[in-house]
Amino acid sequence: MQKRTDETGSAASGNADDPLNLKDFQVRDPEEFVHNLVTMFDESRRVMDRLVEKSDNQIGAYSAFQELNDATKTMGELWQVWLSDPPRFAQAQSELATGFLDIWNNYLVRVMGQEADPVIEIQGRDNRFKDPDWDDNPYFSYWKQAFLLTSRWSEKMLAETDGLDEEHRHKAEFHLRLLLSAMAPTNFPGTNPEVMRETFRTNAENLVRGINNLAHDLEGSGDLLKISQTDAEAFEVGRNLAMTPGKVIFQNAVCQLIQYAPTTETVRTVPMLIVPPWINKFYILDLTEQKSFVRFLVSKGITVFLMSWVNPGPELKHKTFADYMHEGVLTAAAKVREETGEQQTHVLGYCVGGTLLASTLAYLAANKEAPFRSATFLTTQVDFQHAGDLKLFTDEDQLTALEAMMEERGYLDGSRMATVFNMMRPADLIWPYVINNYLMGKTPFPFDLLYWNQDSTRLPADNHTFYLREFYRDNKLARNEMSVSGTKLDLGQVTLPIYELAAREDHIAPARSVYFGSRLFGGDTEYVLAGSGHIAGVINPPNPSKPKYQFWTNADRPETLDAFIDGATETPGSWWNHWVAWLTPKSGDLVPPREPGEKLGTIEDAPGSYVRVRH
Repeated sequence: MQKRTDETGSAASGNADDPLNLKDFQVRDPEEFVHNLVTMFDESRRVMDRLVEKSDNQIGAYSAFQELNDATKTMGELWQVWLSDPPRFAQAQSELATGFLDIWNNYLVRVMGQEADPVIEIQGRDNRFKDPDWDDNPYFSYWKQAFLLTSRWSEKMLAETDGLDEEHRHKAEFHLRLLLSAMAPTNFPGTNPEVMRETFRTNAENLVRGINNLAHDLEGSGDLLKISQTDAEAFEVGRNLAMTPGKVIFQNAVCQLIQYAPTTETVRTVPMLIVPPWINKFYILDLTEQKSFVRFLVSKGITVFLMSWVNPGPELKHKTFADYMHEGVLTAAAKVREETGEQQTHVLGYCVGGTLLASTLAYLAANKEAPFRSATFLTTQVDFQHAGDLKLFTDEDQLTALEAMMEERGYLDGSRMATVFNMMRPADLIWPYVINNYLMGKTPFPFDLLYWNQDSTRLPADNHTFYLREFYRDNKLARNEMSVSGTKLDLGQVTLPIYELAAREDHIAPARSVYFGSRLFGGDTEYVLAGSGHIAGVINPPNPSKPKYQFWTNADRPETLDAFIDGATETPGSWWNHWVAWLTPKSGDLVPPREPGEKLGTIEDAPGSYVRVRH
């Protein structure tokens, strides 16, 4: 058991005279303490009034309020299922009560200064309970054990519940995780040792700062409360993010096209067009200099073109998925060919940008057109049968409510999709920032990736409706039932070489889902599985002295992901060099470098103006 030490370095726990470590939880200045509490409560009333005044913060599609409401409803229905089997439920209740009694006895023994092993312990790693007082202090240990007991009892009950179909079980598991994450004792001032120590140390000044932080976040929020995940003042697009030199050489209503300046004495003849997701901004691929995928690719002698999607307003309400294909991918590809004089380019799609790209490739194949030499997909789904938690947000009730909202505005505010992504990992993306910002009263740590994560973009109504219904709900592309611009799409007709990257811990495009989709293409597909998740698995630059994560390859193409992993070769470090080794033989001869806009001219410097548009 980890022991906290006091200022002299001696153990601060296990003291029979002070088993609760009360010396750490004493008011230093009663007058200032009371003054700060009164200030905090007064400001809280004003903040809550402002929160209520924001009508968009009420229950609505893709909001935390709605999901907590749905979670309560789901768990209520599950409770009724449990009650339908009284003997089994009574036995389960008895087991839970016995567990709580054991935890209470453990608490009493420890309060009397005696040693006692915990009744229940954390399995694996949980950073929420890293403070030593969760183990050393009987009071906080009680709350931790009570939470763990309740969590495991609930999860066991759900796992053993019969009669649930796959969809309802998936929904129940998701909502149970959401509720349990919200119930953790770490989220409340009176049961979190770090918050309590800080409150007594600062005479509750941390709570005053915290309510001011909440007021600041509320003031800067759009549709929904946007909890600050990083210091927004520490970053600026074009100043210390998206800094790779280049020029905007073309733009239309849906995108700008950036050509990046060469850094090598020669370049390969075949250029690269990058199609980023339209639900996020492109500079995830061009973060800081050390993390920039774009800069890395330019350094390998590839002429890089990248699409920067517009942040749409209501005037683009009727832009469809087909418009994003024709005015976006196909127009950008035509401009790359015009600028370079090459008849074929490489193309890369990330996340939903990859889904759009795959649809475009099927459209081109059906029309006997071949403007691309190879295609690379980064964490991209084309078969949505195993699409994970995001499928929970595409049932008919959700889609109807969402479409009504978008019909009124013409777009979906990016904060709602951001809320969805955050709710998929609440223990990592919501509650740590609630604790840090509002309970501890601290400013979030500067982190470029989280700045990008908060820099959300709006989504045009018609395009987003098509995407959710045709792909997520009905899975039409994988079933060869999708048509775009009058052309039926069949991924089996796509025969160009494909590099398919998935991430093993991806909760947005699950590796299993990506693997099944990779088998739908008709040509040679190189499936690679990276370590970590949807972002960190992709943005993992080579670092020979300190390799981060790993990737797996398998020359065979077995039917399942598990079989792929069983026969795979693990390589430490980044997948980037592996991909370049795959790409280079397909990239043609070496030629003099191309300066941006030699034929089309230039409009403005990279990263362009579209990416700078915020709410």
